[in-house]
Amino acid sequence: MRIVRIYTGDDEQSHLEEFDVPMEPGRYGSLSAQFDALGVIFRETPPGGELDFHNAPRRQFVVTLEGLAEGEGGDGSKAQLGAGDILLADDITGQGHITRDIEGPRRSLFIPLPEDFDVDGLRG
Repeated sequence: MRIVRIYTGDDEQSHLEEFDVPMEPGRYGSLSAQFDALGVIFRETPPGGELDFHNAPRRQFVVTLEGLAEGEGGDGSKAQLGAGDILLADDITGQGHITRDIEGPRRSLFIPLPEDFDVDGLRG
């Protein structure tokens, strides 16, 4: 399962990276390891909206359920996120990123993570 991570680099700009979460065969389908989360937030945003450079308010997964958005890092890298895509918003410091809602309304789930969430553990 693909994760797009937006994070703050040593240059204080936001950068994007992609990686796959390791999955293991389960009784029904494939499963990842279990990761701790702090809750769930539901969000709906209108089409055409844009948030200029901003930081993630907390470390969190953002799961797009419907619609299409684009994230842009401070380094100019971009990723489009549609239904079923998962973003790990991890740029809580630095310049931040831009979010554009391309098709909508965009419906998404925010899953806040503990401050000590281990990204390397997510990669396997």
